[in-house]
Amino acid sequence: MRPTGSNVTRGINTEAKIKCVDNTGAKKLRVTSVMGYKGTRSRQPRAGVGDIVRCSVVKGTPEMREETPMAVIVRQRKEWKRSDGRRVKFEDNAAVLITDRNEPRGNEIKGAVAREVVERFPEIGKIARVVV
Repeated sequence: MRPTGSNVTRGINTEAKIKCVDNTGAKKLRVTSVMGYKGTRSRQPRAGVGDIVRCSVVKGTPEMREETPMAVIVRQRKEWKRSDGRRVKFEDNAAVLITDRNEPRGNEIKGAVAREVVERFPEIGKIARVVV
């Protein structure tokens, strides 16, 4: 896992429901915590593109609903600025489930993936259809 090249605005709160865009059997996820977040007292943790989150499966197969997997945020609605000056935003919030070794659990990703995620997790970029 490498650092990202841009400073991404964190646009996803804890307890937010986001879409799961891989073929692992989960459809909708609820963000429960952000891994590696160091904040101020009484401040809610937030996640952005490329961040690892712990989540619970809200909608999906019965086996997946019992798990609390880790996921990587691959799209967010909140606009952020890249280092070259361009602003990027997507039409939905989405994540991909990963293993403990930061490799994707599925073998197919539906939709676009942000470039910041591919820089940080090259394995996700290998199975992504579109990188923006």
